[in-house]
Amino acid sequence: MRVGIDARLIHHQPAGISRYTKHLIEELALLDRETTYTVFQHRNHRQPLADKPNFRRRTLFTPVHRRVEQPMLAAELSFHSLDLLHSTDFIPPLYSRIPSVITVHDLAFLRWPHYLTESHAAYYGQIDRAVRHARHIIVPSQSTKNDVVGRLGASPKKISVIHEAAASIYRPLPKERPQTAMQAKYGIPQNYIFFVSTIEPRKNIDGLLNAYHHLRKYYNVGEIGLVLAGKPGWLYDEVYRRVEELDLKQNTFFIGRVPDEDLHQLYGGARCLVHPAFYEGFGLSPLEAMACGTPTIVANTSSMPEVVGDAGLFVDPSDWEEIAVAIHRLLTDRELHEELSQKGLQRASIFSWRRVAAKTLAVYRMVRDHNAVPAAPAHPNSL
Repeated sequence: MRVGIDARLIHHQPAGISRYTKHLIEELALLDRETTYTVFQHRNHRQPLADKPNFRRRTLFTPVHRRVEQPMLAAELSFHSLDLLHSTDFIPPLYSRIPSVITVHDLAFLRWPHYLTESHAAYYGQIDRAVRHARHIIVPSQSTKNDVVGRLGASPKKISVIHEAAASIYRPLPKERPQTAMQAKYGIPQNYIFFVSTIEPRKNIDGLLNAYHHLRKYYNVGEIGLVLAGKPGWLYDEVYRRVEELDLKQNTFFIGRVPDEDLHQLYGGARCLVHPAFYEGFGLSPLEAMACGTPTIVANTSSMPEVVGDAGLFVDPSDWEEIAVAIHRLLTDRELHEELSQKGLQRASIFSWRRVAAKTLAVYRMVRDHNAVPAAPAHPNSL
């Protein structure tokens, strides 16, 4: 079997989809020695993503996130002999004879189209055609599958739910290990509430800020800070403006995107992780926090209950007083804090990238077998 994987986005945007693609390729390389994989990378991303004999790196010049991407991709891929192409950012080539597998991570752009720029709206508007023509669709949660079926009319039979996982780097820190290095590097306090995601309105950072303001005003929580890690996204200026309005500038710390090694330390040093997003296709940061033994507070919507199970506290994302109460409980109730820490570790352990790779490989084989040309019946005289 000859499988192509479109990994160009890793060079452009090292965020959630890129991490998914990278982990998938790394685990496939450890799991599968029989399939021939062609990993398509950006011309400036020269380091191969897998160093195995059955993996080869090839360059594609087609631009990412442009309206011309689909037809140009089809033209470039016509020079490669593939049994299928896995588009990890859902956009497959247009009018290509190569069967396509796509991963749809979420449909946030359909739920909140007013947060999109004109160019992004045009790009993501291709989702209908991509879903319609894909031979198979991978989604990270049952919640996202329900969205793809309900909003785009896709057949449930051609959708596979494959949960993602926290990377192996995320694990509990030694209890005696001091956190002074992260405090010095990022200028953050010793005690802090943690948030990790793109800084944009749909992540409900406004609700988190309101809850934090309420916590400081009405609860005796001491000098606990709020640390937010992640790159600025759409309409991020509104978030910074809200910090000023609530007079939280001295206690709120935006540290930007941080490397995994630092993120591991930051998860481990946090009193709790709060992820009150209105919608998530999967929600990787709560799972990473749980893998580090850090208790989590998450919204009771979309995929969050599916991921967190009984290992976290659930809140109504539109009720910031409820968020504040949940944070206060974790800051003051040591037994609850320890219980959720242990439950989080157990819950995170059932998700693994090896399982993601195995289930994805099963999808590849299913698509290959479905597209195999049946052998012609033997001529009677040849028997």
